[in-house]
Amino acid sequence: MAHPSSFTRRDCLALLSATTLSAGRALGATTKKPLRGAFMILATPYTATKAIDYEDLEGEVDFLDRCGTQGMVWPQNASDLRYLSKDERMRGMEVIAKAAKSRKPALILGVQAEDTASMLEYARFAETLEPDAVIAIPPTKAKSLDDYREYYTELCKVAKRPVFIQTAGGSPEVEPTVEFIVEMGGKFENFGYLKEEYKSVPTAVERMKEMAKHRPGAIKIILGAFRARGWTYEMRLGMDGTLTGGPMYADVYAYLWELHLAGKVEEIREVHSKLLLMTNLEQVIPGMRSYMMKHRGVFKTTVSRRADYSYGPDAVAEIEYNFAALKPYLRA
Repeated sequence: MAHPSSFTRRDCLALLSATTLSAGRALGATTKKPLRGAFMILATPYTATKAIDYEDLEGEVDFLDRCGTQGMVWPQNASDLRYLSKDERMRGMEVIAKAAKSRKPALILGVQAEDTASMLEYARFAETLEPDAVIAIPPTKAKSLDDYREYYTELCKVAKRPVFIQTAGGSPEVEPTVEFIVEMGGKFENFGYLKEEYKSVPTAVERMKEMAKHRPGAIKIILGAFRARGWTYEMRLGMDGTLTGGPMYADVYAYLWELHLAGKVEEIREVHSKLLLMTNLEQVIPGMRSYMMKHRGVFKTTVSRRADYSYGPDAVAEIEYNFAALKPYLRA
């Protein structure tokens, strides 16, 4: 099996060069970096008093870069989006954008809001920071697809870069149908970038297969989610990577993408199976993201606004037992 340490940055760039040109042609909108690979949603760090630790947030950008991840995203649901104030989101985007300027990973900023007017405030601010792309969860106040249509139309007009739609997390009354996304991707050159996670992994995979019929053209990029639980199947189907809240294992996700480009299917199966041990454990031990970000030296605390997590000796032992399988693939 190829050891990750033998995969140098030069090797990675050589692998990526084979796909960069075709990806760039598919992008259509202005971007200097490929929007394919392992895109990690940054976790939000807190001080002991539950204030955002912007120093650690900046450090997380450095960590993801050292891990070799292809892209980073903030803020999304995995960033504690619903617990962040408008001012915190604005400042956080600014901190991350400044830190990411000299880094290799592409940067996607989240501009979603409950309605079009609120979203446009974030979108206009994000434009001043010049990320590689923006992403928006559908508006939660929407009552129909026409509301979605207005929301993304206005975003596409404001954004001078690719616009990702996240298919989950919008209004419970409105489904972002494949037909709607294809329609919008046909109208706007900077639309048709997709984080597909509607309802469940099986549902998302079927939607991805339908979307892929419209590439190249209305659909430009298709990224999976769900902690990349469907990674091997999605990659076999020709998808473009994952966008998910797994920064604590960013180097492992990045390595999986590199293995995919190299066609090393046996190694992918081995590495992915070990990663699943940790992602499955997240469903059993609450607050694992906070624990692992501190454990890996990225955050100073395990403090979260979601809950006051505690980690008993049994939980810690189980985390360490499973995490040991990933240690050969760590880079940072």
